[in-house]
Order: sequence, then structure tokens, then C-alpha cells
Amino acid sequence: MIKPRIFKGARDFLPEQMLHRERILAIMRQTFKKYGYAPIETPAIEYLDILTGKYGDEADRLIYKLNYKIGTKDEAALHYDLTVPFSRMVAMNNDLPIPFKRYQMQPVWRADRPQPHQGRFREFYQCDVDCVGSESMLIEAELIAITFEVLSELQIPNFLIKVNNRKILNGITQFVGLDTSFVGEVCTSIDKLDKVAWSEVEKELAQKNIPTASIEKLHTLLSKKLTLQQLKAALENIEIAQQGIAEIEEIFKYLSLLGVAKENFIFDLSLARGLDYYTGPIFETKLPDFPHIGSLNGGGRYNGLIASFGGKDLPAVGTSLGLDRIFTAMQQLHLLEEIKTSTKVLIGNFGEATLEASLQLAATLRANNINTEFYPENAKMKKQFSYCDKKNIPFVCIIGEEEMAQQVVTLKDMQKGEQQQLSLQELISFLKN
Repeated sequence: MIKPRIFKGARDFLPEQMLHRERILAIMRQTFKKYGYAPIETPAIEYLDILTGKYGDEADRLIYKLNYKIGTKDEAALHYDLTVPFSRMVAMNNDLPIPFKRYQMQPVWRADRPQPHQGRFREFYQCDVDCVGSESMLIEAELIAITFEVLSELQIPNFLIKVNNRKILNGITQFVGLDTSFVGEVCTSIDKLDKVAWSEVEKELAQKNIPTASIEKLHTLLSKKLTLQQLKAALENIEIAQQGIAEIEEIFKYLSLLGVAKENFIFDLSLARGLDYYTGPIFETKLPDFPHIGSLNGGGRYNGLIASFGGKDLPAVGTSLGLDRIFTAMQQLHLLEEIKTSTKVLIGNFGEATLEASLQLAATLRANNINTEFYPENAKMKKQFSYCDKKNIPFVCIIGEEEMAQQVVTLKDMQKGEQQQLSLQELISFLKN
């Protein structure tokens, strides 16, 4: 006997969870297509050298390596995200229409510490939407608009899309007296500010051999909560920072034109996004009223990543909506009504005498896109009604010999306990409406 158990950080999903998850995915998919993005898929397994060296040392340690040809060029791993595999795919396909707009919805794996209350797991779904081949800030604005539309459709309240730019963080690194080689180190540490106190970030920066004077100057700048205009003045002599500020101003102008509510996006200088491949605007969505829940989405521009695979040096930008984070948030916000089935009606089983008529009715209802079950056993009605109650199936169709003689169907409303006799067309019309 093997004791049934599940791998830490992974989960089973019963119908009451999957039906909600499918609805969330359907809303995302519909929104992505509305903006002209087409679906792709890449393998769950990639060569290890494809994945490593793209995220940063901390993230690289979380890659799930497979026990397969260890130490050879064929060593493999489960993909950590969808961005790097997508970039590899673009580099291998030179005839894609440019700009190339794709969405991708697949599980990813990270050897992270599971924190279910925060929506953090080892296996989880990412829902990515990316555009390759355009430098226009319209794409960034479009991705933020997609995020706004999806979260609004899901009725998630008071979400806040935070926006920053790696060029600004690059400029800040120069401002505090550091070489540009420290940008990745600084960003990785700053990115933890929404989870830990400054003292922890300060300690980490010191361990990276960053001078105390630079750390103090960085803290002073971040603690001022500067607006874009104030930051523009503070970094007036740093060209790359000015470029980053101008890009965010352009994005914000487009967001207003695209109908994104002003209360749902903000500039945040402390936003860093810990992955190394980001090169320009970055953004992620938080729930200020529920700070323990992690980012609902995150993304940004990653020019240069595709070229690292020997492909054309194509600019790229994307964002990833986290199905599991969103699902966890909706659970904790009590936005998920109890649902156990997608079945609308159960047809009762009264044995051989009515079997043919019952199966024909089931086929007719399904042909009219009405989700229909036929109870497989000739059981007592009490047992069949109990099955409906347990699954929350709203209606039961009863076809006995009397109904067959009168060419009607008895329909029972399981919630109200009421029943009525209807013709076939009346039944179809009622169930559809």
C-alpha cells in the first residue's frame, strides 16, 4: 500500500474550484483575443542552459532541474516562467509577423517556499500576453489596459497597477554612486520592499558589498515617495533616468485614452521586478487592502532577451497574470459563489419503459447547448433527487409513462420544490432562459 499524498506546493482541484478557474481563464482568453493576441504553447521541459542565466542568481536557484543527463549539454529542467521559453521560440522562428502578439496559458514550476495564503505555490498557472517587435509605449499601455479589463470583469475591488522603469532604477544606481553593474543587485533587493522592512533590504545590500553611503542615499531617495515631476528634477543630469521618466509619462497619457481609470494605476519608484531580463517599463498589480496577497500580475519590457538566443535583436514586452494569485484573492474576497457543477438539468431514470424517450430528450437538450445529465441507474427518485442536491443541479426532468402518453415533460425546480408540465419546446425555451 502506498499512502496517498500530494507534493508540497502542488494541489488537486475539485469541480467546485475548477469551474471557477475555467471561468477566470475564459475571461482572460477572451480579453487577450479582443486585443489581437493569438495563442501559442511551448514545452514544459527545456534544456537547462536555455533557462539559466536569464533571471538572476536567486531565481536560478528555484529552477526545477530534472534528473536527466546531469552535467551534459542535454541536461533539462521544468520551465520557471513562460517568457524565456517564448523568447527561445521567437529566436527559432524567423518568419513570424512583426509585431508578433501572443498569449500563453500554462503551468510553471518553481522550487519556492509555498505560502498558500499568499497564493504562492510550486506549481502554478501563468497567463502571459506579450508583443515582440515594437518599441512603442502603446504596447505597455495596452498590456496595462488588458490587466485593468480582466480584473474589472472579475469584479476585484481596489486593485492598483504600479508602474516604474528599469531605466529610472539604472539612473538611481548611478545617482547613488554605483557602477551600472550593480543595477541587478539593487533591483533584486529593492523588489522585496513590499514584503520586508527597509532594515532587511539594507542588510542585504550591505552583504552585496554596496557602500554604506550609497545605501543611505538610496534610502533617502526611496523614502521621499517622489512624484514623476519631482524625480525628474532630482535626476535632471542623468540621461537614462530622464528617458525612463518620459516613457512612463507617455504610457500614462495612453492609459487615459484607453479608458483605464486613474485610481487604478500609479507610479511607484520602489517597484523593481526582481528578474534580470527587464530593460524598460515594468509593472505589477497589488491589492492595497490585502497586502499579504502577492502581485496579481507582473511584467515589463525585456529588449535583448531574444537576441541572447542568437535570434534577431527584437524588442519585446509582456505581462503575466497569475491565475493562482487571482483565484486566491477572489477566495479571500468572497467573490466566488458556491458552484459544484455546470449541469443545468438531470433527466431521471425510470427504467426500460422510458429509457428510449429519456435518452432522446437528453440528446435534444444537449443539441440545444443545455448541459444535461442522464442518471445512469434505475434508482429510487429519492436517491436521484439526493444526487441533484449534492451537486446543486437546479432542475430535474421526469418522463414517466404518463408524461409519455401526454407528450409532456415534468420539470422540477430543486430549489423551490415546485414542478410543472411542459412541452418539449416549452422546456427548451425555459431552460435556455
